[in-house]
Amino acid sequence: MSSPSVDLAALLARATATGTVIATAESCTGGMIAARLTDLPGSSAMFDRGFVTYSNAAKRDMLGVRAATLDRVGAVSEEVAREMAQGARDRSAATLAVAVTGIAGPGGSEHKPEGMVCFGLADGRGVRAETVLFGAAGRDAVRRATVEHALRMLAAAIG
Repeated sequence: MSSPSVDLAALLARATATGTVIATAESCTGGMIAARLTDLPGSSAMFDRGFVTYSNAAKRDMLGVRAATLDRVGAVSEEVAREMAQGARDRSAATLAVAVTGIAGPGGSEHKPEGMVCFGLADGRGVRAETVLFGAAGRDAVRRATVEHALRMLAAAIG
């Protein structure tokens, strides 16, 4: 899980140059991605808002995640990550939205183990999702790795 940190100044510069505006939809990270994105002065040029949707009710109410999706596949799923990302983009001034939902730990199950995080990314080209298994590295390590992975996804999407 020790990959290099995203260069936030470069991300800010690229986003500003391309007119990219970002929103976040976070469950297991509780706002940590939004906090990192707003660490730099001038981040208001590229950051619109962050949604912290820890509960299923918040995912439904704030992002429009369908109850049927949550009932069918559960909150930790690529389907929910996609709906979270699209909901954040639709409910903000963002051109790019990232979403995370996962099991930071402790706990988990055979099918959804500790360290499993689903990511969603929504932009003008559509919505895509992926799942990363960070392993049972402990809650703090999984959350930090999730933030870095989400920032890398944003940086790659901006170009």
